[in-house]
Amino acid sequence: MIAEIGLAALWLAAALAVLQLLGGLLGAGENGHPLAALVRPAAALQAGLCGLSFLCLLYVFAVTDLSVLLVANNSHSMKPLIFKLAGAWGNHEGSMLLWVTVMALAGGAIALIERRLPERTMLATLGAQAFVGLGFYAFLLLSSNPFERLTQAPPEGNGLNPLLQDIGLAFHPPTLYVGYVGLSVAFSFAVGALLTRAVTPEFARVMRPWVLGAWIFLTIGITAGSYWAYYELGWGGWWFWDPVENASLMPWLAATALLHSASVLASRDALRTWTIMLGVVAFSMSMVGTFLVRSGILTSVHAFAVDPERGSFILALLAINIGGALAVFATRASTVSEGERFSPLSREGALVVNNVMLSAILGIVLLGTLYPLLTEAFDVKVSVGPPYFDPVSAIFFYPMLAVLVIGPLLRWRKDSFARVKWPVLIAAALGLAVLVAVALLSDISLLALLGLALSVAVAVSSFMPLRGRSLRRLPIAVWGMCIGHFGLAVALFGMSADSAFQQERLIASNIGDVVDIGPWQARLDAVKPAAGPNWVAMEAEMKVAYQGGEWRDARPQSRHFWTPPQETSEVALITRWNGQLYVAMGNQSQDGRWQLRLWWKPFVTWIWYGGLLIALGGALALVGRVVGDLRRRSAAGKLVERREEQEARA
Repeated sequence: MIAEIGLAALWLAAALAVLQLLGGLLGAGENGHPLAALVRPAAALQAGLCGLSFLCLLYVFAVTDLSVLLVANNSHSMKPLIFKLAGAWGNHEGSMLLWVTVMALAGGAIALIERRLPERTMLATLGAQAFVGLGFYAFLLLSSNPFERLTQAPPEGNGLNPLLQDIGLAFHPPTLYVGYVGLSVAFSFAVGALLTRAVTPEFARVMRPWVLGAWIFLTIGITAGSYWAYYELGWGGWWFWDPVENASLMPWLAATALLHSASVLASRDALRTWTIMLGVVAFSMSMVGTFLVRSGILTSVHAFAVDPERGSFILALLAINIGGALAVFATRASTVSEGERFSPLSREGALVVNNVMLSAILGIVLLGTLYPLLTEAFDVKVSVGPPYFDPVSAIFFYPMLAVLVIGPLLRWRKDSFARVKWPVLIAAALGLAVLVAVALLSDISLLALLGLALSVAVAVSSFMPLRGRSLRRLPIAVWGMCIGHFGLAVALFGMSADSAFQQERLIASNIGDVVDIGPWQARLDAVKPAAGPNWVAMEAEMKVAYQGGEWRDARPQSRHFWTPPQETSEVALITRWNGQLYVAMGNQSQDGRWQLRLWWKPFVTWIWYGGLLIALGGALALVGRVVGDLRRRSAAGKLVERREEQEARA
């Protein structure tokens, strides 16, 4: 019964999306239309119905209703509850329902909250949101029904992929989805502004919080996904340039550029065309990622390997949504005025460089991701990995960081280098000192060396905008900018240090053997069996000590899940402020020794600390922008009230 309620709610939501689309497009015309009055209620009710549908899916997973095909294929009665619930979105159909639900909730929030733009523009925006949503409703209801019933329920389910039975993967996909779908809001705002010729600073101020919120969730999702892959897959790395990893990175790059462009448009009425174009590109990258993950053309632990027909459906949605938006842009671009002019040496100029570099990196990642797929179509297999992505993206990433040192210090419109000379020289001198010192004391790659130097320069310069200002009166958004840029420096330092200084050892150890790895000693004391709710394991009981200090426990495991059957490696992580000892356990060799793989990874945790600082900076900026907008609206309302009182007295 619950599954039927969920399916009925989904059908009703799709019908409301049709009403929202028609009312939005007709109401956005010059003469309006009676259906326009139904657009906002339809969006709000649609959000409630989609939320109900997703709650029904969570329920059938929580109770392990094996008469539902999706539950039978992706759950098991012996799984812990948290992983039963995670199974609701750890598959193709459920993840797409989550996608539609988040999109509907975003549309409902816009309909209920936003009142700042002209009504025609808001109606066009909600119509565009409904147009995008309808494609996904059709996809779910016609080819990927999450509530499909079985004629006879099996005695037990197949279970969730063991690699996904991890607390990190219980929360990683929802955060990414909020980010992906949040960019659909930016897309809809861009289309709505184009249709009604309302590309104005007010439009950017309305769109900016939604973009910022999506960007924050994307940042958290990518950071969490990186850490999950690091500790769960047992290979010791934090980024592999996997196509599915790239599928989340590409929207983030576009959203970062969009965020800066929208800020310039909102503050200084410039970069109008950039803002519209990036709004389309950011959501396009989300759609490209959706296609890559769900088309079945990729082999990845992250991918949902489904049949090519459904991949073709998504490709058609991609072509319709993005092709339609580009067609609107082509026909209306001439109506978007240039906006205010500015000098190359200004904050706007620095942000243009930022956008160009981010767009170039996006193009590099997109090319490297799609090229192997194109060559494979001609029976030529090509592998594109770090040897391509690292140096080629660094060509644009490092100059962007150099500009980031000076950009936040510049004034709007026009500035002179003489005014910001000393802060820039101090940051550059510190970076150069680190470069020379590290180059003399160690033999590391050029990319890692430059990364260490630039991370120090960016870290110092990130707080330079605070000099000479009252910290108590400083806007929260400025604190957010400083912390976000500092987080980027921290993450870059962690990446560069791990790349430059990590040490690795692969050994076959007898019980009682001691091995040295960097400043650590590790001793294998015993190997014993262990068991969990739906797995058994061989667990190594180890002792580790840092620089001859106190011995600590480390217990890596080699696990075997029986539903579905799969071997996984559960690593042991010993964390210090200056890095992590990473221990993975392998199988027993014929001579009785146990395979162990150990890494000493200096400052690797700073990568994820930096990612969280970036997200924190974004959250502070979001709070600052929202509070600022509320204060401006309150002040404007009081001004109107005073004028009305004065007129009444007169």
